[in-house]
Amino acid sequence: MTTDPLLTPFRLKHLTLKNRLMVTAHEPAYAEDGLPKARYRAYHAERARGGVALTMTAGSALVSRDSPPAFNNLLAWQDAIVPWLAELADACQGHGCAVMIQLTHLGWRSRWDAGDWLPTLAPGPRREPAHKARPKVMEDWDIARVITDYADAAERMAAAGLDGIELEAYGHLLDAFWSGHLNRLDPPWGGDLAARMRFPAAVIAAIRDRVGPDFLLGVRMTADDGQPGGISEADGIAIARALAASGQVDFLNVIRGRVDTDATLTDTIPVQGMPAAPHLDFAGRVRAETGLPTFHAARIQDVATARHAIAAGLLDMVGMTRAHIAEPHLVAKLAQGREADIRPCVGANYCLDRIYQGAATLCIHNPATGREETLPHTIGRSPRPRRAVIVGAGPGGLEAARVAAERGHRVTVFEAADAPGGQLRLAARSARRRELMGIVDWRMRQCERLGVTFCFNSLAEPGDIAAHAPDMVIVATGGLPDTDVLETGADLAVTAWDILSGDVAPGSDVLIWDEAGDHAGLQAAEAVAAAGGRVEIMTRDRTFAPEVMGMNLVPYLRHLQGQGAVLTVARRLDGLTRAGNRIRARIGTDYSDFSDERDFDQVVINAGTLPLDDLYFALKPRSRNRGAVDWHALLDSDAEPFPETDPDGAFTLYRIGDAVASRNIHAAIHDALRLGVRW
Repeated sequence: MTTDPLLTPFRLKHLTLKNRLMVTAHEPAYAEDGLPKARYRAYHAERARGGVALTMTAGSALVSRDSPPAFNNLLAWQDAIVPWLAELADACQGHGCAVMIQLTHLGWRSRWDAGDWLPTLAPGPRREPAHKARPKVMEDWDIARVITDYADAAERMAAAGLDGIELEAYGHLLDAFWSGHLNRLDPPWGGDLAARMRFPAAVIAAIRDRVGPDFLLGVRMTADDGQPGGISEADGIAIARALAASGQVDFLNVIRGRVDTDATLTDTIPVQGMPAAPHLDFAGRVRAETGLPTFHAARIQDVATARHAIAAGLLDMVGMTRAHIAEPHLVAKLAQGREADIRPCVGANYCLDRIYQGAATLCIHNPATGREETLPHTIGRSPRPRRAVIVGAGPGGLEAARVAAERGHRVTVFEAADAPGGQLRLAARSARRRELMGIVDWRMRQCERLGVTFCFNSLAEPGDIAAHAPDMVIVATGGLPDTDVLETGADLAVTAWDILSGDVAPGSDVLIWDEAGDHAGLQAAEAVAAAGGRVEIMTRDRTFAPEVMGMNLVPYLRHLQGQGAVLTVARRLDGLTRAGNRIRARIGTDYSDFSDERDFDQVVINAGTLPLDDLYFALKPRSRNRGAVDWHALLDSDAEPFPETDPDGAFTLYRIGDAVASRNIHAAIHDALRLGVRW
C-alpha cells in the first residue's frame, strides 16, 4: 500500500480514478480537419501509458459552427468525431486512464474570419482584446440553438465511450453570461446574478436530459475573473454553490483570472519566474464552500506541490498538464521510486506560446512530445554498442550524450568551458529564467547514471578525438554572436552576450539593435535597466520580439515599461560612427527613405549566432559520411541516415543545433534525439 497521497485512488461518482494526477484540458493543436486522428491519439495514449489517472482532451472542443476554431480546436459539432474519439478512449482506457473532453462555445474568444465565417456570439458587444472580433449580441433563437448544440455534442461524447465531459466557463461563452461586465442582455438572460446564471444552467439541464444522470459532467470555471464589474470572488462562490446545489454537476475545475489579454492570460497560467501554484489556496476555498470534488491546475509543476495539494485537502485531483507535456511518464516514475528521473517542466511555456501563435504544442526540451508516432519517449538499446565522442555540452550535446548512452554506446563528451550548459548558462543568468538550468541538470543526472565521461576545460582538437577511436562524432559546438549585420561600424558595438555574461558593463544610454527577436535582446535590455541605464530596443520588424511570443513577453514588458524602456518597431540600424565619446547611430527603415541620426553611449547587437564549425570541417574529410545526413532516410524510413561516402573513413560525423545554424534550444535537442536514436 502506498503512503504517497498522489498515488491513492479517488472515487468520482461511479468512476474510480487510480491516482490523484490528471492532464487538464488543453489544445495541443494536433487536430486534422477538426478530428483527433493518429497524432492526437498517440499524444494522449502516451500519457495514459505513463500512468496518469485522467486525461482531459481538447481545449476546447467546439459545440457550434458559429464558434470558429481559434487554436485548431476539435469540432464536436461533427458526427465524424465519434469514431475518432472512440479510438482515443480505447487507447487510453486500455492503460487504466479515464478519458473526458472539454466542450465549449468560444463566444467572443475567436474570430469571424475563421471556420465558416459566421459572426462570433456573446451576451454583449464588447470586443475581446486577444482576438479583436466584435461579437453579435445573442438573440433568443441563438440562445435556444446553442443550448441544443451543447446537448447534441454531449450526446456524441457519450456515444464515443468517454467517461465524461467538462464545460469550459472561463473566457468563453458560459462565463460571459455570468459576468456583469460582458452580459448586456435584458432579463431573463441578463440583469442580476440569478438571471445571468440562467443560460449556463439551461445548458447543463439540457445536457443532463440528453445523456442521463450517470454520465460525468463537470465545469471548469473562473470563480474570480479579476475584472471590475465582472465575476467577483463572491459571485464565483455563489455560482459554484448553485452548481453544487443543482445536483447536476459532478465536479468543479477551478480557475482564477481571465484570458482576454496576454497579461491576464499569463497571470492565470503563470510562466517561469512567476510564483508556483498561485491559485491553489483559492481553489481549496471553493472546494470547502461547495463540497464538490475539485480539480485545479496552474503552475503546479513539481511533485512536492502536487502532493501538498492533496495532503492538505485543497484538491481532489491535481492537474499537472505542462509537467506531463515535458514528462509523460511522470506517474510511472513516481510510483517506481524514480522521482529524480522525472524530466522537469522548466516553465519555459514554449508549449502554450506556440499554440497562441497558431502552431502546435511542442516541449522546449522533450522533442518526442507531439511526435509520439516517430520519436520515442523511452530510448531502446542498440544491437551494436559502439563508441561515441561528442564535442560540446550545451543542451544539444547533452541530449546527444544521453541518447547515445541509453542506446548502450560508450560516450565521451568534450567541453571547452568548466561546466555544462553552453548558451543556456547565459540565459539562466537572469533570475526569472533560472529554471532553464533544469534542462541541463536533468541531462547531467541521466548522463552520470549512464556512465558518460566528461572532459571539461577541454578545447577538443582532431587529434584529441582520434585518440578515442570513435565510431561516431557529434559536433555540438554551438555558435558565436553574429555582429556582421551593419553597413559600417559594427566594431563599435557590443553583443547581448557581452552584457549577459558581465564581460561588458551596461551603459547609461543604450540602443539594443534586435535582429533576432529572441530572449537575449530583452534580457540584455533588462540588465541595462537594472543597472540604471536608459534603454531603447529597436527592431526592423513590425512586431516586437516575435521569437519570444506572447506569454513569455509579458514579464519582460512589465519590467521594461516600469523602467521607462523605449520600444521601437519598423526602424533599421544601418551603421555606427564615432561622435566624440559617443556612438552615432544611422537609422533607416525598410518601408521608406526615412533616415535619422541619434547618439548613444553604447550600442548592443542581438542578431543570433554563426556556427562555431571549424572542428566539424576539420573532421569532415576523415569521416565515412563526409558529414552528410540523408534527410529522406531520416524522415521517411527506418534506415540509418548516414550515407557511407568513404568506407575507409574513421567515423560517422554529424553536427547539431547552432553548430549547423542559429535556431533554438528545442531544435538542438530535437536534432540530437532524432539522429541519435537511429545510430
